[in-house]
Amino acid sequence: MRGVDVDERKITCPLCEAMCGLRVHVEQGRVTDIRGNADDVWSRGHLCPKGVSLAHLHDDPDRLRRPMVRRQGGGHEEVSWDDAFAEAERVLRPVLDTDGARALTVYVGNPVAHNHALATHIGALIGFAQAVGMQAYYSPGTVDQWPLNVVGSLLFGAMWNAPIPDLSRTDYLMMLGANPSASQGSMLSAPDVMGLLSAIADRGRVVVVDPRRTGTARQASEWVPVQPGTDALLLFALLRTLGEQGWVRRPAHLAGRVDGLDEAIALAEPFTPERIGPVTGIPAETIRRLAHELAHASKPVLYSRIGASTQEFGTLATWLVFVVNTALGALDRPGGAVFPKPPVWTPMFAKPPDQTGVGWQFGRFHSRVRGAPEVLGQFPVGCLAEEIDTPGDGRLRALITVAGNPAVSAPGAGRLAEALPRLDAMIAVDNWLNETTRHAHVILPGLSPLERPHVDDLYWMHSTASCVKWSDAVFEPDPGRPLEWELLLRLGGAMFGTPVPDVDVAGLDDLYVGGMIATMSALPDNPLSGLDAPTVMARLAGSGPERLADLGIRVGPWGDRFGERPDGLTLAEVRRHPDGLRLAELEGGRLDDAVTTPSGRVELIHSHIVGDIPRLVRRMERDTPELVLISRRHLRSNNSWLHNVPALMRGRERCTLLINPLDAARTGVLHDHDVCVRTTEGAVTVVAEVSDEVMPGVVSLPHGWGHGVPGTQMATANAHPGVNNNLLNPTDVIDVPSNTHALNGVPCQVGRV
Repeated sequence: MRGVDVDERKITCPLCEAMCGLRVHVEQGRVTDIRGNADDVWSRGHLCPKGVSLAHLHDDPDRLRRPMVRRQGGGHEEVSWDDAFAEAERVLRPVLDTDGARALTVYVGNPVAHNHALATHIGALIGFAQAVGMQAYYSPGTVDQWPLNVVGSLLFGAMWNAPIPDLSRTDYLMMLGANPSASQGSMLSAPDVMGLLSAIADRGRVVVVDPRRTGTARQASEWVPVQPGTDALLLFALLRTLGEQGWVRRPAHLAGRVDGLDEAIALAEPFTPERIGPVTGIPAETIRRLAHELAHASKPVLYSRIGASTQEFGTLATWLVFVVNTALGALDRPGGAVFPKPPVWTPMFAKPPDQTGVGWQFGRFHSRVRGAPEVLGQFPVGCLAEEIDTPGDGRLRALITVAGNPAVSAPGAGRLAEALPRLDAMIAVDNWLNETTRHAHVILPGLSPLERPHVDDLYWMHSTASCVKWSDAVFEPDPGRPLEWELLLRLGGAMFGTPVPDVDVAGLDDLYVGGMIATMSALPDNPLSGLDAPTVMARLAGSGPERLADLGIRVGPWGDRFGERPDGLTLAEVRRHPDGLRLAELEGGRLDDAVTTPSGRVELIHSHIVGDIPRLVRRMERDTPELVLISRRHLRSNNSWLHNVPALMRGRERCTLLINPLDAARTGVLHDHDVCVRTTEGAVTVVAEVSDEVMPGVVSLPHGWGHGVPGTQMATANAHPGVNNNLLNPTDVIDVPSNTHALNGVPCQVGRV
């Protein structure tokens, strides 16, 4: 039995979308044990290896605790916070004074979505910069989920709004490009997803469509290998077969609530199973059988994720998943594709004021060098390097990165690594000296996951139940250390001419939150509509992210709405429940509440999407390359940011090139031997792993690697460097409607070294 000096804290793991509840044991200021919280209303004790790593992330000797500045001649050294702010002002001000904010951009990394402090206040930095002239910002969105955001915007009215598969009730689940055995779910939040999939297989069927027999595919009822980049062709053939055979369902609950289904079915006419079979690698008889099984299942549903998004036709593939679900009558039906009910509202759910009252508009401005159209405020991240290194008016001279590592995660990574040193000002809000931040003039470190409070908001938008949980920080930050949201406000305030050291952070926080409340309360059709902004502002608790958490809870569906619902929730009430509050289960019948399109109906047909169909038709006429490259991830990885945790890096090396035995024999590749992988973008040398896990004609290299670079400070990651697959991914192959880079299906050559 433990001694009485053991302190147990209940928190929510912030590392992925599963949002698992943890019990953290602390003795004498150190974490001694982390385990799943069996009393957590959401996860009921579920835990993955990443959750246990929180103590390692906190104690990591390489994690930065003090700011660093780059000295002339190279290398970084620790400085005080005052000196770091002064250096940030020294490098940033000349750019803003001469070229203005149009010469600056912001890169927002994936960890921001898992950090409530950064997620709430990144809008302040971006919004203030855009107010004075910054054009687009950049993120990994254009190398992962942007097709879903585009489709959600157009079909359902909001960029984070899309139905999820009802895993507890479906009896036939088809998954395309999704691998929850590694991801724990993507835009689908559920504890123990693999357990739920096993239950579906027991009562029905789980079919995984993927070029690789992933861990998810190995547990499925059937694995259907597909040529990378052709998911949209397969889905069109399924849709055509449903229409041809009279298998389209038109349930009463969708009557008058969906526009464009017949038009979408008509667009499938050219895509016969016989015609697309040779292109996809799936026999026509298999396609017709799958269509028959879907049509005759009691509760079928389709679900796609990153593998289907990060390909040449990612938007069409994502769109067709929802079209086929509609044709099956599965949309908004229990056991089908249903809309969750998020208990916490966030400004990310709101339509930007400049797009209110109209359908979503894209291409409002274009990039300087290649003329790429804006999509949801961003250019493809592969444009970043050319915007820095191409001379001329409007060249990017300043970059602020927030918890991001584009030198590893952006296609064309070789060019970006050469471009970053050309910046006149680079400031990074980051906890590590990594492949990107080694180029920064100033690094402002944030907190460890155990040093900050946390509440999830975005991921309840895609969850299998409506819950809300608050976590207090396990450890208090060092006295006098700025909080992460304060760093963002300080940099944002500098956009208006105030020197970085002199920004009134508290006053700017009031301006940001108060301005957002005033704007939203004056707009129609959002949870703040009609509220008195000064009253709301006066009644919110705390400051910074805590104040916005209170706002999100109180205007959510179970909130008190500032006295209108006296028994409703507030942040103070949520904090009284360390195991969380479970408010509702997933259910159908939410179309009227969830859909916010201009018509109020699901709008399946948009020229922005269907205008890409001729390009897809031309794909059928194109020869399939002899060998193509796809990406992959691992349960113990999270993009590039968990490779410095010793416990997660044990065992055999994971950065290998998977190659089918037939391709290995043809190219002379030997198992465990070095091979050269070459594309139009570049070449890398990596160890081959000969395995029938990948279909013939496909090789697979994991993303997030490429460590061991001079100037970095990550001992464990640098001891397992791997290779950066984005040295191979070109920047010019784009899913046109969403600006997403095609990272799956890249033509390549492989040979022995």
